[in-house]
Amino acid sequence: MSGSTSPSAPFGQMLTAMVTPMQENGDVDYDGAARLATYLVDEQRNDGLIISGTTGESPTTSDEEKDRLLRAVLDAVGDRAVVVAGVGTNDTRHSIRLAQSAERAGAHGLLLVTPYYNKPPQEGLLRHFTSIADATELPVMLYDIPQRTGTPIASETLVRLAEHPRIVANKDAKDDLGASSWVMERTGMAFYCGSDILNLPLLSVGASGFVSVVGHIVGSDLHDMVDAYQGGDVARALAIHRRLTPVYTGIFRTQGVITTKAVLNMFGLPGGPVRTPLADASPELQALLREDLAAAGVKGPIGLAPHQAVPASVVGVERLTEGSA
Repeated sequence: MSGSTSPSAPFGQMLTAMVTPMQENGDVDYDGAARLATYLVDEQRNDGLIISGTTGESPTTSDEEKDRLLRAVLDAVGDRAVVVAGVGTNDTRHSIRLAQSAERAGAHGLLLVTPYYNKPPQEGLLRHFTSIADATELPVMLYDIPQRTGTPIASETLVRLAEHPRIVANKDAKDDLGASSWVMERTGMAFYCGSDILNLPLLSVGASGFVSVVGHIVGSDLHDMVDAYQGGDVARALAIHRRLTPVYTGIFRTQGVITTKAVLNMFGLPGGPVRTPLADASPELQALLREDLAAAGVKGPIGLAPHQAVPASVVGVERLTEGSA
């Protein structure tokens, strides 16, 4: 596993919530997943990857597909990156089974999203998360995204959860810097920004790093931004943030997996279609994405502009952005 972890950044600093590449018939492309993971780690400088998160279309992949996908990624990059398995569901017993399966496969950590749709009370959240954390020896990152799940993890609940020895981090997509600051002040829990547009602001109040979607495209730049900020060069970090704003805007014009796969497909990287009930990017959306990428100076893996197709077999030999070192 990567040596980029530390007590303050237990999963590393720069992670991408990886899409699950699909074949044209809708089957999971395991070879493509291994190639994409290699690209993200070796070319886009990701310290870690989240597998089978929401961006990985976890609601529509089976338990068997999740297990095989995790193993493919571990085989590809598990010796040099942190590989975290998304195992959160709205059924505690199901999540425990997924967590134990991920541990057997060799995952380095677990991502637990707040149970969705059933809107549990805070005591239910506490029992849910601690039961899963008790079921394995793996470190746990919570995922607080109330706009998706319908239920926030209250600040007081996060403080209580931080008392568990294996609940060490929170992927924070609550978009409330005040609440995040309050929890970080009272716990040793590492916060990872889960809303790309707030990557730099959350760093400024104490975040350890990012769990990004745009890291598929500009991961190397995000790594530079973390390094610059933590090295005291706030002006450089701000310049990177501002340059990447069109990418943030573009990727989140709709569901991030839809736009990310569209961009990966443009650049000949493993992506493929999305599974229903999602729908692939329309030609109109793809045209907007090309404009967004051009505005940020983003180039493809062999230096091509986004309108220039490259073969699907190509795995990046240059980083996706101009000026990346």
